[in-house]
Amino acid sequence: MADDVSTYRARATSERANAAASSLANVRDRCERSAIAWDLMADRAERVTTQRLEREAITAQRVNGTTA
Repeated sequence: MADDVSTYRARATSERANAAASSLANVRDRCERSAIAWDLMADRAERVTTQRLEREAITAQRVNGTTA
């Protein structure tokens, strides 16, 4: 999942560069919207990973008979 997050962040950075390089307003807007979407996907992937790790830790504690 970390690869996904870094891929999403790289795509967002790329889209921002494309926006900065464009002389056309509609292309700039499209690239900026795309960058925002890639950032949102990266944020979501990070949240999902964090939640999964938390659930796994809770499950491991239950299996081992310990409590937090």
